[in-house]
Amino acid sequence: MFKLTSLNLNGIRSASNKGLENWLAGHAPDCICVQEVKAQATDVAGRFEEMVGLKGHFHFAEKKGYSGVAVYTRHEPSDVVIGFDGGEFDAEGRWAELRFDTPKRKFSVISVYFPSGSSGPERQEAKYRFLDLMYPHLMALKKKREFVICSDVNIAHQEKDLKNWRSNQKNSGFLPEERAWMTKLLNEGGLIDVYRRLQPDTTDTCYTWWSNRGQAYANNVGWRLDYHLATPAFAETARSEAIYKGEKFSDHAPITIEYDFKL
Repeated sequence: MFKLTSLNLNGIRSASNKGLENWLAGHAPDCICVQEVKAQATDVAGRFEEMVGLKGHFHFAEKKGYSGVAVYTRHEPSDVVIGFDGGEFDAEGRWAELRFDTPKRKFSVISVYFPSGSSGPERQEAKYRFLDLMYPHLMALKKKREFVICSDVNIAHQEKDLKNWRSNQKNSGFLPEERAWMTKLLNEGGLIDVYRRLQPDTTDTCYTWWSNRGQAYANNVGWRLDYHLATPAFAETARSEAIYKGEKFSDHAPITIEYDFKL
């Protein structure tokens, strides 16, 4: 089995201080895709290049303490692709792709951090620009290779993907335009929301993010923002899913899916 985890760290140093590495040692994924590293190369050097035998491949943001993604892997990739647009969003550190190609197949594991629009209209417009670029990029990639994206997408797709959907219909993360983009990606675009393939109906147990305000976590007032999005053939190999809530490393929970697949 290929064990793949995704986690928004909300800062790699913070998550480490909360016991991330001890958990990873026991959890033993083949790869973990992380988002919001919130560190630079100098912060990672000598400390986070590897975690419990997994080697990290990073895309850092130019701005300090902001964004950043990585894929940690137990297996040596055939190639590493950092960035996707060569401009605005590459400067924000949002795409790290590890390719595990063989003579018989092309396959990528990709960590992506979608922008949040919750801080105001300017960032929401940036989020829409990102979505406009990401869709054709994924469609072009899909024509060439199998892949799985592990990502904090910052969008709850359906009503069952968040606790208070009625009161959030005008809030970033559950806006009609964002949800329509996800619908297009999964329908017309043909990608698979792997968690929903395995768990089509869950609500309270599907959440992966809780606001730090009030008692959101204690009362399980959550959102499902973290996804495995895969090409159909790879998605077919998914066998089990788990959202780990036994410890809290950040405001997100790690989501792990095991695939009947060999790198």
